[in-house]
Amino acid sequence: MPLSHLLLALAVVAVWGTNFVVIKWGLAELPPLLFTTLRFALSAFPLLLFIKRPAVPWHKLAGFGALHGLGLFGLMLYAMRADISPGLASLVIQTQVFFTIVLAMLLDGERPRLLQALALGLAVAGMALIAGHIDQHSITVLGLVLVLTAALCWAGANMVARSVGRVDMLGFMVWISVFAAPALAVLSLLIEGPARIATSLSQASAGAWAAVAWQALGNTLFGYGAWNWLLARHPAATVAPAALLVPVFGMAASSLLLGESLPGWKLGATALVLGGLALNTLASRASRTAIATRRFTETVS
Repeated sequence: MPLSHLLLALAVVAVWGTNFVVIKWGLAELPPLLFTTLRFALSAFPLLLFIKRPAVPWHKLAGFGALHGLGLFGLMLYAMRADISPGLASLVIQTQVFFTIVLAMLLDGERPRLLQALALGLAVAGMALIAGHIDQHSITVLGLVLVLTAALCWAGANMVARSVGRVDMLGFMVWISVFAAPALAVLSLLIEGPARIATSLSQASAGAWAAVAWQALGNTLFGYGAWNWLLARHPAATVAPAALLVPVFGMAASSLLLGESLPGWKLGATALVLGGLALNTLASRASRTAIATRRFTETVS
């Protein structure tokens, strides 16, 4: 990639990684479901008045909105309220890559490659290391289960996105937010209650509203918009490896800004999961090369 495109990719993963710290700041003043509701409401309005709905069926927009909004961010923010540290959340959520592979096997009949199986084994070892250090400070059983479930929802959203093909991703993110925000608002009313919502909104500081704005404008619209702009101009195998830096930024930012400790077991778990992600990326690249070679051979013959 040209240097400018590489810097854009680094900016996106830096935003996505450090966003876990911003989420923690926002959760100090806003309950998780309300926080997530505001994030998707701001992602939708007023942009939907100016951005055309992409050529995607309504049920797929609704499905992605439910999995991405309620499943991924609703569950993850609920866990980050008190059950998992931002650094570990940024790492555990990356298991969505392996859940996506498993769903592709189950739904599309894809067969796993040897490197993918080895990659999954490394990631499972990393999760086992984290599970072996359950405590009340960095992560609880509930926190691990919630974030793993959020990762599964993200994988489901990936399958929906895969089925719609190439679309305007900025418009896609705006219009799925139309479905995510109302559903999250209903859950917030039912679980967090009108009184807590009213109190939180009336007492929220400028910093809390800045955290909400960062979720919508920085993480959602800039992050996904720029990432898909890069994917439209470069092979996925060139762009995707940059995502390996998301948990690196997440762990580093949480340590520097929130004082999260980084004992040996966390670094070991990070190395295992990142090793699995890197190996999976290598497997994907090798598969694309093999497919391209076979097509070239068939064309020549």
